[in-house]
Amino acid sequence: MSTRYPFTAVVGMDDLRLALLLNAVSPAVGGVLVRGEKGTAKSTAVRALAELLPQVAVVAGCRFSCDPASPDPGCPDGPHGDGGADARPARMVELPVGASEDRLVGSLDIEKALADGVKAFEPGLLAAAHRGILYVDEVNLLSDHLIDHLLDAAAMGASHVEREGVSVRHAARFLLVGTMNPEEGELRPQLLDRFGLTVEVAASRVPEERVEVVRRRLAFEDDPAGFAGRWAGEEAALRERIVAARELLPKVALGDAVLLQIAATCAAFEVDGMRADIVMARTATALAAWAGREEVTSEDVRRAALLALPHRRRRNPFDAPGMDEDKLDETLERFKGDEPEDDPDPGPDGPGDGGPGGGGVPPQGGEGPAPEPDGVPEQAPAQTPAPEPEHAPRGAAGERAAVKAGEPFRTKTLSVPGLGEGAAGRRSRARTQNGRTTGATRPQGTLTKLHLSATVRAAAPHQRARGRSGAGLVVRRDDLRQAVREGREGNLVLFVVDASGSMAARRRMGAVKGAVLSLLLDAYQRRDKVGLVTFRGRAAELALPPTSSVDAAAARLEELPTGGRTPLSAGLLKARDVLRVERLRDPSRRPLLVVVTDGRATGGGPDPVGLAARAARLHAADGTASVVVDCEAGPVRLGLAGDLARHLGGTAVTLDELRADAIAGLVREAQVNRSVRRAA
Repeated sequence: MSTRYPFTAVVGMDDLRLALLLNAVSPAVGGVLVRGEKGTAKSTAVRALAELLPQVAVVAGCRFSCDPASPDPGCPDGPHGDGGADARPARMVELPVGASEDRLVGSLDIEKALADGVKAFEPGLLAAAHRGILYVDEVNLLSDHLIDHLLDAAAMGASHVEREGVSVRHAARFLLVGTMNPEEGELRPQLLDRFGLTVEVAASRVPEERVEVVRRRLAFEDDPAGFAGRWAGEEAALRERIVAARELLPKVALGDAVLLQIAATCAAFEVDGMRADIVMARTATALAAWAGREEVTSEDVRRAALLALPHRRRRNPFDAPGMDEDKLDETLERFKGDEPEDDPDPGPDGPGDGGPGGGGVPPQGGEGPAPEPDGVPEQAPAQTPAPEPEHAPRGAAGERAAVKAGEPFRTKTLSVPGLGEGAAGRRSRARTQNGRTTGATRPQGTLTKLHLSATVRAAAPHQRARGRSGAGLVVRRDDLRQAVREGREGNLVLFVVDASGSMAARRRMGAVKGAVLSLLLDAYQRRDKVGLVTFRGRAAELALPPTSSVDAAAARLEELPTGGRTPLSAGLLKARDVLRVERLRDPSRRPLLVVVTDGRATGGGPDPVGLAARAARLHAADGTASVVVDCEAGPVRLGLAGDLARHLGGTAVTLDELRADAIAGLVREAQVNRSVRRAA
């Protein structure tokens, strides 16, 4: 077994280490979501935590880690008698992003279940993680169907496996820890709320700390066992402190005054539901136990709020996580009742610790300024821009300053025609592992979804030849049929945005950006990848390569300047190059091209309109589904965006129609129109 990097050797990251240790003291806190840029040792710290957890007592021979003191009465390996008990280290089970559903929840031997009525169950990762840690690296990239199972298990403390009338249930209570890079996309709100605490991490900007990180990492890689041995004393001390805090936890008193502060804080920050109140109460209690106290103080409540509330305040993926600490302090002071005086050295570390929030870790070289708990300023929601002069100050080469986006709104669904086979999502029709059953086929590889009636029909004619004599159906592997299911897929939505001078009227550009922002929000909700191509002046630019991070696209859109000529053909050709590369990378993900323009073309060659038309027809020949958002304004309309849509083989919709019911079915109409033109 490979040696893991010691937890106490991690440099800095006080909030992350504290959040992990609080969950080690009280797993009821609900886990940790670690958000941060790549290369910040998120995974290293999480994996190191498993070595600090106390050993777990389990029923001997039980594959589901039942507690000998209170075994699960419904355990598939039960009922458990006096079979003895074993002690083993707490497990940390990693869930790969690309794992199958059966790998997560377990699988049944369908052939035995049908023929013999035997529940031959192979446990999955949820069973392995019971009473331990379930770790998901890049949790924001996890497929929706896996997230659904995680949500169910986290809510009920159990996993249910259903296969055509055969049902297995087992306990699945675990500490859920996830890491993610926000640049690669955000989490679904339901899963985000399931994490008890969240922590933002970033690489230190203090040179001395960075030197110490490199020094320790190189020493560990040169001699992992020797390096771990040098930190064994600190690891043992921290492990003992976790055990002591666990023993103290039931004795910690949570007074009415503290409960009032918790409730007032959650109400003041307008968090949804009551889970935040419960998580804050559990976190504050764990903080007191970690500090060796039997009573919770206001400082515990404050630190609990900074860990438990930032991710629950987000209303959409474009809101930055964070909290107004002045408002938090005012709320706590306003509702401060009679409580015991704080310790001379307040905080969760207790006396004799090596630094603020350090979780019992000794000093680590150099004392820099204390890190800010959040580090991300609170953002106000985008507002519709106030009227401004049509001709704002220009920069170099006629460039105008960026315009704020208008207020986002709910759009109607744009979808790709036909039936795809891409990654599960919520936009276009596709053959998926989950959804309504539309037929049956012979399985290619492992059977995942049994079509029961088709299997019975395939086996029935052969019963006499197979010597069937009892009530059971004699089923062979060749009889098994895979259910064909239809659901929804996520698409690649590539925005091609006209940022030229013809779009530069500030009120109009604000409305255009608001429309694109609304479509980006829709793409986030439908689990799409998004990309952004802009064109102005003499060329087009890939402002954002295709990504799952719609908030990154929103940030690029917000800072987009305007001005110059309109090289429409360059924008369309750049988009075609992007789509060509993406088809090679992910052939199953179908694209949807959204061109945001007034249709004018004033650059790119001697015949800019003709060049744009030819570039559009290349997209039509590729079979790319497309929609043109017509941004033309004024009493006289040239209809150029409509002409562009016809060349693309798509449809055109105005900014006003983007909000209206009239947009429903426009892409379907475009498909019909394309078919009619081809037939003609």
